Amino acid sequence: MLDPIAIYSTVFSNAWPIFLLIIVILFFKSPFMKGKIGEGIVNFTNLATLDENIYTPVKNVTLTLKDGSTTQIDHILVSKHGIFVIETKNMKGWIFGGEHQKEWTQQNFKQKHKFQNPLHQNYRHTKALEEVLGLPSSAFISVIAFVGDCKFKTEMPSNVFRGISYTSYIRSFTQEKLDPLQIRQALNKLQNKRLEQSFQTDRSHISNLKERFDKPVDSDNCPKCGGSMVLRQNRNNGNSFYGCSNYPKCRHTVPIA
Repeated sequence: MLDPIAIYSTVFSNAWPIFLLIIVILFFKSPFMKGKIGEGIVNFTNLATLDENIYTPVKNVTLTLKDGSTTQIDHILVSKHGIFVIETKNMKGWIFGGEHQKEWTQQNFKQKHKFQNPLHQNYRHTKALEEVLGLPSSAFISVIAFVGDCKFKTEMPSNVFRGISYTSYIRSFTQEKLDPLQIRQALNKLQNKRLEQSFQTDRSHISNLKERFDKPVDSDNCPKCGGSMVLRQNRNNGNSFYGCSNYPKCRHTVPIA
């Protein structure tokens, strides 16, 4: 009679490399790893194509704001031409979106996926940096960089790019906005006020995001950009709703139950 334990042992010993390969593939296809790979591509591109004597990169910055919330910024380039705030998206398939839409759409074959408008997402990042660094809004330039095998199917705003073309946009800014002292102060503040880069920081930020988006807003800050939510009235039907005070830059609204 065959020994079942010996059979299972033989099957497992032959199959474990396949199981390991499947686990590795699933890990690299996870949203977390896709994000990290995208950030790595942009980080390498910044180092390889932008003059290090002009642009100083600061990556993966998590900041705590006055209201206790956190924000996590993929890439910051500090330069005399301004502070470039880069939001990275590693996606494939077709991308549909507009400047003022709350959500954009990714279509990969027949599958569709909604994701937050990255312009709104990066707007919150730039406002957070204004608060932390004490610089005017004119010092910040928002850049959205899509990497991966994707294609835009709608006309995109001038600061949204696919591949490494965003670097030409960054180099197009030639006016000096910051002097050497302001640059040093900005870099020092970023290093002193950023949270430690760790798994715990990432987990706490995700928990903070979940709490911020899940709670009722009423008169709370806008979850998209951090602005105040104010009571407004629909001109067409007279219904009341809460809208962001930063309208029209931010069009986030919440209906009143």
